[in-house]
This record gives sequence, structure tokens and C-alpha cells, in this order.
Amino acid sequence: MNLSEPVNPQSVGQAVGKYRWTICALLFFATTINYLDRQVLSLLAPDLSKEFGWTNTDYANIAAAFQFVYAVSMLLAGRVVDRIGTKSAYVVAIVIWSLGAILHAFAVPMGEGIAVVAGAFGLVVVPSIIGFMVSRAVLAVGEAGNFPAAIKATAEYFPKKERSFATGIFNSGANVGAILAPISVPLIAAVWGWQWAFIIIGAVGFFWMALWLWLYDKPEQQKRMSAAELAYIRSDQVVKTETTEEASAAAARKTSWFQLLKYPQTWAFAFGKFMTDGVWWFFLFWLPTYLSAQYGMKGDAIIVPLAVLYSMTMIGSIGGGWFPSYFMARGYAPYDGRMRAMFVIALFPLLVLLAQPLGSISFWVPVILIGIGASAHQAWSANIFTTVSDMFPQKAVASVVGIGGMAGGIGGVLLTKLGGWVFDHYKAVNDIYTGYMIMFAICAVAYLAAWTVMKILVPRHKEITDL
Repeated sequence: MNLSEPVNPQSVGQAVGKYRWTICALLFFATTINYLDRQVLSLLAPDLSKEFGWTNTDYANIAAAFQFVYAVSMLLAGRVVDRIGTKSAYVVAIVIWSLGAILHAFAVPMGEGIAVVAGAFGLVVVPSIIGFMVSRAVLAVGEAGNFPAAIKATAEYFPKKERSFATGIFNSGANVGAILAPISVPLIAAVWGWQWAFIIIGAVGFFWMALWLWLYDKPEQQKRMSAAELAYIRSDQVVKTETTEEASAAAARKTSWFQLLKYPQTWAFAFGKFMTDGVWWFFLFWLPTYLSAQYGMKGDAIIVPLAVLYSMTMIGSIGGGWFPSYFMARGYAPYDGRMRAMFVIALFPLLVLLAQPLGSISFWVPVILIGIGASAHQAWSANIFTTVSDMFPQKAVASVVGIGGMAGGIGGVLLTKLGGWVFDHYKAVNDIYTGYMIMFAICAVAYLAAWTVMKILVPRHKEITDL
């Protein structure tokens, strides 16, 4: 089918194939691997902190190194995805992040080498800390490509009415990764040592890459997909009356960051990510440490609570992706229906405010309440990502996602650094309870604050047509 052809409504009524869900499955497994690689360090942090004498601030600095580099790389990754295409960009991303994950196994000798070089210039660095910071930085560069590429692939393979559901499905891979990690990582570390946990988990990405190269092509070049399914994918696209030459020239025009920043839609997405991404990072990086500090749980003891918590988030991701369709079926435009759904979703994290006051009953109370908050985050994430493809043309989607990803990464750095400082301070005064109460309160109200500003910036659906 020619790209310049208008969508034939009759073809949409034909039997539509399901190959687009194969692509969604690939994105799901990529995101699973992404979060497996990301979470290995947080699960080993209590033991590594003891082995290398790290404070909470030291660990926060290592985590923040990942988040800072991830934030900067997200901005660049979006541009790379839009420039070289989804297929090639995903290959580059997963090769870099898999190698970065494996590099953690050699963080200490690498850090010792860096310390020698730094010493020659009169600088003093702690080998274990600098070695893990560099490893996290490499991991971050690669992992930054996952979501811009996945969101662009979703925009290519799904009509708008299915995008948040597809995004919720592949985004739930983060939760599966978070479930598999506490099951596999402590076991591998116990049997072969912590270095092999990084090596074995890191190597999984190369198996996914082979499947991606085999199964993915642009929809119009995909031989495994029917013409009827391609027409269905385009069924809610805006059809422009322009010649093939005009369409080609429009696609070839480069869209600068400064152009994108003139739209309030870009700022709405970026602010929403800035306010809420750090909450997920906080849960991901600090929950094992929280269970250890507050309840004395270590090693195998945290496997079941974390598995239950992240199982809950998988329900939130998929359910949250479906939720806007309830409003769209009642006549709301995609963005407007999504914002209504996101307001309801933003109310659920308020339950995290009860995690500490009710935590004396059982450790299961904060686990369940934080699980509800984390589930709401994943539901929120499935929708906020899709607001970009609701309003921006496909050629700009990854770039806007990259801008928002950078904003989210910066928010994550700030929240992680704040957490490290707060926990060290309240640990010193023997009141870690208050430290976690403060951080949970910030996490609880972040979504309502983000939704309010997003609604002010973009009060109703307005599609970008002048790029």
C-alpha cells in the first residue's frame, strides 16, 4: 500500500490481522530485560553496601549517576530514534545497555584503575563507588533508548484508540522484570557470586536482539502483515491532501528541539514526567533498602513481598492502559479521555500516605499500599506516554518522548539525592521512620500536582499539524 493513499474505511471492516501484537510482545520483553538489568544493583545494594562500606548517600550518588546520564541520554536518544529509525535504534540501545550491565561485574577493578589515574592528578576517589558509577552511566546510555523507540514503534503499529492499551502491555514488562529480578538475582549471587548476577542478566539482551532483527520492519514494509491490518492501523490518522513529493518533503524536514519547545503540549508532557518519574525510581531503588532498614528483611526474605508488589503494578499498567477507552467510547477525543483517566489514577497514590502510620501492623501493610501507588504510577505512565502520539506527528514522537524523558530523569536525580540525604540525616538521629514518612508524602502528592499543571497547559485535545 502506498503511503500517500488515503485510508479506505471499507478495508477497516475486513478481517484485521494481529501482527501488531507480535510487535507489542517484542516491546514487552525488551522492557522486561531493561528493568531486569536496571534492578540488579538495588537488590544487591544491602550486601554491597556492607562489603564496600557505602553510606546511604554513597548509594544515592551511584543511583543518581545512572539517572543523570539517563536523563541527558533520553534527550539524545529521542533524536537518534527519529533519525535512524526504530529498528536500528533499538539494536544500538540494547547492545550498549547489555554491555553496560555486564560491565558492573568488573566495576571494582575498573574503579581501582580510575583511582590510580585520578591520583596522578591529585584527585581522591573511592574505587568501588566510581567503578559502579561508570558502569551505571554506560547502562543508562543504552537504556535511554528503550522508551523513545518503544513509543515510536507503538505509534507506527497501532491506531490511536489502541495505543495506551498497547503501551500499558509493553510497559508492564517493567513490572515483570521487577518480579523476576528478586527471584533470580539473589539466587545467582548466592551460587556464583554477585559478579555473575550482572553478567548472566546482562547477556539476556543479545537473545532479544536476534528476535528483533528477524521480526521487525516498518509497517509498510512488513511482509507478515496484511493490507487490511495496515489500513486498520491508519484508520484514525488525519488524512492530508498532498502529493507524494509534498509528503516526502514534509517527512524529510528536520524538527529541532527549539521548534518542539514552543508547544505547550511538549511542556505538559515534560512537567508530568519531571514530577512523577522520580517516584518510580524511588520505589525501584529504595524498596529493598526500606524493607531492610525498617523491618530487618534481607536476602530471600524480600523476594515474596517485592514479587507481590510488582505483580500488582502489572495489573495497574495494563488496566491503566485500557481505562481511557471507557471515556473515548463515550465520545471524548483521545487526549481528553486520557486526561480524565489520569485524574482518577492520580488519586490512588494518596494511599501511600498511610504506609508509615499503619506499618506497625505488619510489613504487608506498606507493601500493599506502596504497591497500589506503584500500580497507579504504571497506569499513569501508560497514558502520559501516549499523550505524545495523540498530538504529535510520528516523525516527532521519539524526540518529544526524549525531552520528557530527560525531564523525568532530572526529577529522578533530585528525588534520589533528596532520599539519600533524608535517610542519612534521620538515621543519624535514630528516626528513620520519619525519613521514609517524608519521602512517601512527596511520592503521594506528585501525581495530582503533575495533572493540574498539565491540564492548565493543555486544557483540551489539540493536534500538532504544522511540523
